[in-house]
Parts: sequence; C-alpha cells; structure tokens
Amino acid sequence: MRVPLTRSLAKTGTFALVHFTVAFGVAYLLTGSAAIASALALLEPMANTVAYLLHERAWARVSLQPAPAAPRALQSSLGRSS
Repeated sequence: MRVPLTRSLAKTGTFALVHFTVAFGVAYLLTGSAAIASALALLEPMANTVAYLLHERAWARVSLQPAPAAPRALQSSLGRSS
C-alpha cells in the first residue's frame, strides 16, 4: 500500500504545530525570554520538520517493499521446494 504524499504532508503539519509549541515552552522555561523562545521555536522545528518529512517518506518506501525471497539453495536446505 502506497502512502499518499498528502497524508505525509498533513501528518508533518500537525507534528510541526506540536513541535513549535514544545520548543517554545522549553526555550521559555530555560531563558525566561519570549523573544529568544520565539526565535528558537521557529528555527529548530523548521529544520526538524523538513528532516521529519524526509524521514517519513523514506520509511514509507522501506516498509512498503516486499521482503526478498530466500535463495533456492536456502529453501532446499530448509525442506521447501517450489
């Protein structure tokens, strides 16, 4: 089954919103500055969101490929014949 790009984009978008919120919260707790927290919350998740989309698409390709068949010699040694 192929994962549609629109699903990956929607999933990436919701992940980005969660990530922006968490990044701002953590940065604000550590710095006490809304300006610094905003800058960090925009820069780091933006880069991470692109990385996540690429990661998601790579996993979609890997998990959808069927496992390769065992070589005939191995099948014969296991008692299987085709």
